[in-house]
Amino acid sequence: MSIDLPAWSEPFAEANRERLRRGGPWGRVERDWAFGEATGRGVRVAIVDSGVERDHPAVGGQLVDSVAVERVGDDWEVVPAQPMDVVGHGTACAGIIHALAPEAEIVSVRVLGPDNRGNGGAFATGLWWAITESGASVANLSLSSRSDAYFGPLHELADEAYFRNVLLVSAANNVSVASYPSLFAAVVSVAAHDLAAPDAWFYNPQPPVEFGAYGLNVDVAWRGGTRMIVTGNSFAAPHIAAYAARIRAAHPGITPFETKAILAGTADNAG
Repeated sequence: MSIDLPAWSEPFAEANRERLRRGGPWGRVERDWAFGEATGRGVRVAIVDSGVERDHPAVGGQLVDSVAVERVGDDWEVVPAQPMDVVGHGTACAGIIHALAPEAEIVSVRVLGPDNRGNGGAFATGLWWAITESGASVANLSLSSRSDAYFGPLHELADEAYFRNVLLVSAANNVSVASYPSLFAAVVSVAAHDLAAPDAWFYNPQPPVEFGAYGLNVDVAWRGGTRMIVTGNSFAAPHIAAYAARIRAAHPGITPFETKAILAGTADNAG
């Protein structure tokens, strides 16, 4: 059966997975060690998106802060916001993260409007706040910019996050064009694979997109307490963000580099 996958997902399709097989440099790292008993407690995950609906059952009461980026004169500013979602997209990501890392705290940084679109300046401002002010050690970015004008600013923010010990997990754009920050080396980049398995992920040794995770026909939370079946790289990224949160909870003080290495070492094609 032929399945249409989001762009950037081809390396993770069944017909291509043999090319992902690898045995080094250390072999498979056991998930029992990587996660231990950790459920995300002590780790905060920022979701830079369309907002998060605090009262949605799938969020489990774990939303601890909610802000929005708004235009003030010629500038963008981060302001306190009602714990709501103007689309449903951010709540979908929050629900996935909560399902896999139920004790991780969630911070919502709303940068998208009701049309699920945003401005590059708003995105950069919200990302800066998530890195420097939210208290998060993992940030889920199920969005990206195709604007060459933001290549530089977003690259600087990706480096800032890395040096501040904040792991950025970014979905690749669903079209085969360059998008940022998902294609930066400091970022954990994610596309969808073709398995209906939330606990399966693959590491791609031939980036730019490094990880394939569950993103095909995913049952997710949506706006207004509802649920939807969705497909896209946007919904693969929070699976990896949740597993990263559990790794960081199990190994306090771990760096983004070490977290990414453990994710690669526990991937289904490792060892």
